[in-house]
Parts: sequence; C-alpha cells; structure tokens
Amino acid sequence: MADQQQTQITKDVLASALKEQAESFKNRDLGIEREILDQLSDAVSAPQITVITGLRRVGKSTLLTQIANRYLKDGYYFVNFEDERLLNFQVRDFDLLHETLISLFGEKQTFLFDEIQNVPEWERFVRRLHDQGYKFIVTGSNASLLSQELGTRLTGRSIRIELFPFSFREFLLFKKVEIPDLKVLTTRQKGQLLKLTKDYIVSGGIPDALKYPELEIHKTLYDDVLYRDIATRYKLDNVKSLKELTFYLVSNISTLISFNKLKELLKLGSVNTVKSYIDYLENSWLFFVVNKYAYSVKEQQIAAKKIYSIDTGLVGSVGFSFSKNKGKLMENVVYLQLRRKRQDIYYYKTVQDYEVDFFLPKENAFIQVSQYFDSPETQERELRAITAAVQEQKEVTTHVVVTESDKQILNREGLQIQVVPLYEWLLK
Repeated sequence: MADQQQTQITKDVLASALKEQAESFKNRDLGIEREILDQLSDAVSAPQITVITGLRRVGKSTLLTQIANRYLKDGYYFVNFEDERLLNFQVRDFDLLHETLISLFGEKQTFLFDEIQNVPEWERFVRRLHDQGYKFIVTGSNASLLSQELGTRLTGRSIRIELFPFSFREFLLFKKVEIPDLKVLTTRQKGQLLKLTKDYIVSGGIPDALKYPELEIHKTLYDDVLYRDIATRYKLDNVKSLKELTFYLVSNISTLISFNKLKELLKLGSVNTVKSYIDYLENSWLFFVVNKYAYSVKEQQIAAKKIYSIDTGLVGSVGFSFSKNKGKLMENVVYLQLRRKRQDIYYYKTVQDYEVDFFLPKENAFIQVSQYFDSPETQERELRAITAAVQEQKEVTTHVVVTESDKQILNREGLQIQVVPLYEWLLK
C-alpha cells in the first residue's frame, strides 16, 4: 500500500503539469498545414472518438494544435501523457484529472489526449465520459494497442485517422516552394522539381528532422521506438536480436524478404519470433509489410513479403549503404504515397516470375517504379512485366511507370502505358 501511495499522482503536481501543458499547447508553432486537416472536419464534429495514430514525432501533437485552432476555438482540454510528471498516471487518476481540469479551466466538452497509449486501460474512462456526451480526440503511437482497446470497450465508437510523415506537397510547403502548374512547366521549374524530389527522397518527411537537420532526430527516434515502444512494452529479453533484425530490414527496404531466411540469417530461433518482431515493428509504425497478390490467403501468407519504411530519411540515417540504392528509396516513396490513401496494396508476380511493384485491385491499376527509364533494356524489362501481368489480370485498365525520366505514353501489345516523372505523380 505504501508503494501505491508513493507512486499515486498528487493534485498539486497534476495541476502544475496541466497549466504548463495548456500554455505550451496554445503557444505551439502551428507549422505547415497538414493535407489531412481538411478531411478532419467531419471526424471532429462527429460524436465518435477520433483516434489519430502514427509514428512518434510524425506531427500528431502539431496536428492536434491545428485541429484545435481551426475547429475547436477554446472549448477543449489538452493533456499530454508523454509528460514525465504523468509517468505514474493510472486509470484510477482520471476522475482527479477531470476534476482538476474543471477547476483550472472551467467546464468543457472536448478532451484532446496526446499519446494516450501510455495509460493502461485508458479506454474505460473514455467510454464512461463518451457515454455522457463528451467528445474525445486522442493520439497514439502504437497501432496494435489502440486497435485492441478500440476493438474491446470502444467497438463502433471510434473513427481512426492515420498520420504519415510529410508528403512531397507538404515538403514543398515546408521549404516555402510555390507549386507550379504541372501542365506548363518551364525548363527551370522542371529542373527545380527534379532537385527537390531528390532532396525529399534523401531527407524524408519527419518534421523535426527537416527543421533541425544538425540534430540526430532519426537515430533518436529509431532508438525510442526500439527500446521504449517495443522492448519495454513487450518485455523483450533479447533486444540484440530485435536490433539486428530491424537494422537488416531498414537496410533492405523495397526488397523481398522471407521469414524463414531471416530466421536462418539472424539465428532467431523460430519463424514465430521473426513474425512477432516484425508485427511489433509494424505496430510501432517503423515498417509496412506488403503481400504478394494471390487469390488464396494461404499463398499470400507463405509467399515472400516486401518491406517498406515509414520514412526514407530515417532509412538513409540508420540503414546500411543506401546512397547507391536510390531506386529502392524511390519505390519506398511511391509506396508511402499510395499508403496514405489506401491499405489494399500488393506486389504482383506473373507465372513467368516477372514482378510488378504495386497492384491496386480495387482500382485495377499496376504501378511500376524505375529510376532510369531511358535505356531500351530497362524499358523492355519494366514493360514486359506490366504486359505479362495485364494478360493475367485482364480487367486492369491503368498501367503506370513512375520514373525520373520525361513524361510519355508508350504503346505495347495494345496497351497504353503512362510514363510519369516522380514529382508529377507525387503532386497529383
């Protein structure tokens, strides 16, 4: 009982933390307006709990500020559960929290909870007050944890929003670059966009890493995810194996991986260990795993996977030798842009073993990524894969090659294949 008393948060500490947080939140730099902000109008006004998930330092707190500034005026409370003064905050403390908020700021109907996953069983309090008519907008950095909690006590009561690092359009806004009319680009504008695309691939879109390039933001973020979000949360004894696997993945993005081969290569004991670690990494937003398209779920499960990183700047900072792998980074950037809008993304293998990078079955689209598309050999390889894939998936009507080369339309075996520069494809 003495230990419990020791760790229980006091009203004075809570009041002090909440006052400082409120002041800091109101004075926070709004940053560049996120593209997703316009889409949040309905979610903010809906009675459901709005849940914003994404990687650490991806801008969730800033997005909360933008939401408050545009949609809420002063009618909200803000609490950041990353604050070390709230380290021992438990579900039992929520009533004290609510009481303290009312005494400091008066009665308000909306709660903004930042990094809510730090409080065990937070959903109990949220459900109780949500049933009383209060609105909640919460953020969290662990997709699995939030899914578990939303799927048990908050089923049907939540709207989930995913926040990614800056898109290319947001990157240009951050750089204060005016986006030109893509239909009538001058030679200078085209050269500038090519240069900026290369910068974006190298730098990525983590806001703080772009703001403070002299600091090792990527490495700090990477370590925080491995140690705080995974090793500590899942109580892992063998952190060395997790580090080795993560380093291997971040050094081999946009490539096919096999769980069996990873088990052998890294001596990880069992395929289940590999799968669990990769699940943890996915849930913490470091990586995405893409399946091969197949009609059989079993075939999808046993086939090799493709791995993509949440941010190409992070890959360049912590991965091995990525300076010469720009084509792989380009492919990763294309994946992220696709993933911002949808989850139904696969890679495609034809019966002749030709590979198309992305297949979007709902949109009947094949997308191939090729850094250089000028040589006849490269054109033959990429177009051969698309045409063979279309012969197997005859309903596919969109065929695109994203490249650094100039825009053109190529006709092959009755197909019109669009070749689009990366900058144009990203901005569309």
